[in-house]
Amino acid sequence: MVIVEPPKKWAPLNLGDVWAHRELFWTLAMRDLKVRYKQTELGAAWAIIQPLFNMVIFTLIFGRLAGFSADTGGVPYPVFTYVALLPWTYFANTIGKAGNSLVDSAQLVTKVYFPRVLLPLSTAVSGLVDLAIAFVVLVGLMLFYRIGLTWAALALPLFVLLATVSALGVGLWLAALNVEYRDIRYVIPFLTQIWMYSTPVAYPISVIPAKWLWLYELNPMVGVVEGFRWALLGNSQFPGRSLAVSTVFVSVVLVTGLFYFRRMERTFADVV
Repeated sequence: MVIVEPPKKWAPLNLGDVWAHRELFWTLAMRDLKVRYKQTELGAAWAIIQPLFNMVIFTLIFGRLAGFSADTGGVPYPVFTYVALLPWTYFANTIGKAGNSLVDSAQLVTKVYFPRVLLPLSTAVSGLVDLAIAFVVLVGLMLFYRIGLTWAALALPLFVLLATVSALGVGLWLAALNVEYRDIRYVIPFLTQIWMYSTPVAYPISVIPAKWLWLYELNPMVGVVEGFRWALLGNSQFPGRSLAVSTVFVSVVLVTGLFYFRRMERTFADVV
């Protein structure tokens, strides 16, 4: 007989339990994909529409009116922006879905035992499908503007992994907090909007004053976005410092998020 007891305040992460429920994890990930496009006319095309629409808006406002198109290192501004929008759109959508994953699955959480971390984790993984679909448009843009790939493109999976870990770390914090404080659901859209303008998506990182760059690079998405541009466009130097700072910061957010999520897990079924 197996007795399920609530974990102590600072219980171990028990990652072996997550592995034991790996089949459930894939089931939840597939459920997220099916629910996302259920009864939609355009289906998976929505994964393309969002970054493509933002690219057009940024090109008109920031590229032409603000004049940032002159600071892209010779890369056409639509491509410069779209490359950054790929990881950013994935990150923003993932933290939104992960942050609401426990509340949206309240009936499942209160009736069945399973590692609750599977809910935000499944949203982080299922979102990679949207990222892959949106990547097709980038291929078309690069062919249109005759931009070739270099050997740096082989490092792209590492930057995708960094984006995934970043989204998961933030999503764990938001998911746990959202159970206790339902205001978090309304905070997330404002957070992502402010976060986007604090990330070099619509503008190059060169516009940031050097004296503030160290603080700016604490944003984990700075390293991700600059890494994507370096890997796919090859028009800039390897963003070593940004990546180092982002990796350290993301590691802290992920580890603390896992422990905080684990600590609060004992109350999820009662509060949600």
